[in-house]
Amino acid sequence: MTLPGLPREDRGSSPYTGYGRAHWEAVADGLLRSAWQWATPGGALLDLPGTPSVSGVRSDGLEGYARTFLAAAFRVAGAAGADPYGWLERYAQGLAAGTRTPGRDDAESWPVIRDVYAGGQPMVESASVALGLRLTRPWLWDRLDSAVQDRTEEWLRGALRHLPSPNNWYLFPYTVAGFLESVGRGDAETARARSRALELLEGWYEGQGWYADGDGRAFDHYNGWALHLYPVLDAHLAASLDVHPDAHRDASPDQKVPYGDRLRAHLDSFSLLFGADGAPIHFGRSLTYRFAAASAVGLGAVTGHTPLSPGTSRRLISGSLRYFLDRGAVGADGLLTLGWHGPHGASLQRYSGPASPYWASKAFVCLLAPQTHPLWTATEEPAPSEGPDRVLALRAPGLLIQTTRADGIVRLHNHGSDHVGPDQSEAARDEDPLYSRQAYSTRSGPTASANTPDNHLAVVVAGVRSVRRRIHPLGTGQGDGWGWAASWHRPVFPGGAPMVPGLRVESVTFVRGPHELRVHRVSGAPYGAQREARVEQTGWATGPGEPLRSELHPVYGWEARDEARAPAGTAFTRWASMPRLTAEADGTRLYAALAALTGEPDPAPTAEAVTVVTADEGSIEVRWAHDGSLTRIAFGPLSVEHLSPAAG
Repeated sequence: MTLPGLPREDRGSSPYTGYGRAHWEAVADGLLRSAWQWATPGGALLDLPGTPSVSGVRSDGLEGYARTFLAAAFRVAGAAGADPYGWLERYAQGLAAGTRTPGRDDAESWPVIRDVYAGGQPMVESASVALGLRLTRPWLWDRLDSAVQDRTEEWLRGALRHLPSPNNWYLFPYTVAGFLESVGRGDAETARARSRALELLEGWYEGQGWYADGDGRAFDHYNGWALHLYPVLDAHLAASLDVHPDAHRDASPDQKVPYGDRLRAHLDSFSLLFGADGAPIHFGRSLTYRFAAASAVGLGAVTGHTPLSPGTSRRLISGSLRYFLDRGAVGADGLLTLGWHGPHGASLQRYSGPASPYWASKAFVCLLAPQTHPLWTATEEPAPSEGPDRVLALRAPGLLIQTTRADGIVRLHNHGSDHVGPDQSEAARDEDPLYSRQAYSTRSGPTASANTPDNHLAVVVAGVRSVRRRIHPLGTGQGDGWGWAASWHRPVFPGGAPMVPGLRVESVTFVRGPHELRVHRVSGAPYGAQREARVEQTGWATGPGEPLRSELHPVYGWEARDEARAPAGTAFTRWASMPRLTAEADGTRLYAALAALTGEPDPAPTAEAVTVVTADEGSIEVRWAHDGSLTRIAFGPLSVEHLSPAAG
């Protein structure tokens, strides 16, 4: 359902979405109104209905308070303090009640902040509390009793004194410290928290606007809604809202690194990851945060650190908001559900609780732009994915973006993001469908772990299918209308099956138009006398009745083709199936297939798109039917060439 009470559509200035600033305010008010029905008498905890997270009910209640507070803070700060529904009074009362006796087992007390491995979830929520207080300082913090201010500071300082998770969590004490400094309560402890976070952030920056979420190779939506958002918003608030004479006396070191320039670079590529229907790419963890994916776009518009026009920015943020509202993200009770469209368990993590979806509140950062801002006064313009077909190869994260205007679908080919920390093993039991698959899109989601994996090259040894864990990038490249990305991985097997010594899969994805040429060299596969081995390649998973076609055609090395079923479905369909190719594997062999996911009603036949010119166990050359150009892919060493008809 959509929230009741939304203004009428404005198709004059918003021809793509019908949404303007008033719609965003109304959505914020509607979400807050429904959530506050589940508040404790003192307003310190919002105990939303549902299965508790692993952190427990009290932590979940704090999460409900903190994450909705962020939406209220953006709502009120963007309206210069106007608060027609009295949200800030409720949060002020809840703050006083929750910090009175932290850790006590009563109706209102907040849990204390601890190390990440000892019940540390309150540290996450402390950042939202601190950011909400900083945004609303003149209308909330400055009006609090000094005793409430003191005990709030003491509770928040728990974030500075305990161990975060080794990733974006370090930006939570950074944000807490930023608030304390903004109200004249900074000291050596806050300075240390901020400098440590920024030091780590420097080490995680890989270039092209992309951060890894901690040591290792985790590139996902946390780039936008955390790793860019906190430092860029901190600098923006320091320049525009903080007025205390002691605020940010140590702020100058923060500004030596161009966080705003990095956000601008990030949006150059990230803005392509929204489909024509408004959907963000379905990839990575915490997808139940939904339209929080658009927060970086809104932040760029608010701060000016964006390559996008105001009309394009509004098209993206409002398109994302409306996409989810129109597809069941809000239940009949007015609450955000745990899932993607509606409820969907496979999109969740162990840390997901009833209030987790309200991290989506970060998207309301766009409300910091007043009604007169170009973000709201400009006419909506097409999203980047609604323009000509695009291919963008990103060397830093090892990602390849492919968009097609005819159906508005965006595809992301993953050759660099695995969410496997450097200290973690490659155990198959930890395989995560949200990172391990070769490709993701705005119209399809990965199949569940218990089903046949989509978009996957598996080596099957003695009937046991391998999984892809740690991904080692081999390079990227692009030209006019084409691009490629490559990686290798070591297949690992679940269920205690032994590793196969020397087994290795090298993979190249080459795209142009709607087509994906998937080439793999499998080396070190056991011979039949040692143990039976086969390989499988699956395509995109789609459901019955969906206006989508998933195609997978053998080009070289494959012996058989069938269909694999996924009864558990995806985030987009209750039941799914996918095309599958199979062949024997022994020693070193090369396999090539042509895949496509299309929403065109009458697409050109994929099977006829390429023909093989030459191929062996180490290389392949194909000719493209529509223009006669050649693509050559060779392994050991890797080389990828695309030659025009004249050059070929």
